[in-house]
Amino acid sequence: MLKLIHLEWKKYHITKYIRNAGILIFILILFNFAMAFWGIANDPETGIPDIAFDTMGISTNIEFCTNTAFLIFSSAMHAVFIISAYKDKTMELMFSYPIHRKKILVSKMLAVWIFSFIALMTAKLFCYSTIGFGFQFYHYSAFPIDMDLTAPLFYLGLTLKSAAVICISFIALFFGIIMKSSKAAIISSFLLVILMQGNIGSVSFRDNLMMPVILTIVSLIFALICILRAAKNDI
Repeated sequence: MLKLIHLEWKKYHITKYIRNAGILIFILILFNFAMAFWGIANDPETGIPDIAFDTMGISTNIEFCTNTAFLIFSSAMHAVFIISAYKDKTMELMFSYPIHRKKILVSKMLAVWIFSFIALMTAKLFCYSTIGFGFQFYHYSAFPIDMDLTAPLFYLGLTLKSAAVICISFIALFFGIIMKSSKAAIISSFLLVILMQGNIGSVSFRDNLMMPVILTIVSLIFALICILRAAKNDI
């Protein structure tokens, strides 16, 4: 399996995605740093951040920005690694190899998942570390500094939330495969972001801890359906 994953990265020139992820991480770091210390989110008259939700801490802003960026990023990778392979018939050629179809598709899904998870974790760690470092010099942030970089539970939570977000991209992959459209996968990722930040009446999905859990379970079910379809259906 590891060899297949490595072949997928080589085939799709993973260095290109490393470069793109690096640029995206740099933008996220700069944006969050500017939000915290340079006042770009502040109302010119009140000096209070326009986008602050009640007493929103800096971690809420970092989580929203990084999760949104890499949910869309991973969905775009699924579109290239998997959906495009169905569209241009290269998947049909791969399924003719003496390797089980399930193993081929799982290796593609894992190639995207592993890379996106590492990229998202890197983005969050750099964003949090930069904010923590900056606070030593600015001593003031537009948002409350609500993270403890020395707490083991902080890193455990970071890992679990990052894994859940990348898993949710399997929902976008499912719709992309069903509709045989890369655009459908990317549009689905935007809709998932809206859903995760939306409200129904007075209930906010953004603050609901059950929402990412439910979406993660649904995404794993959809991933399983994609794998089973590949094993049983003709391309």
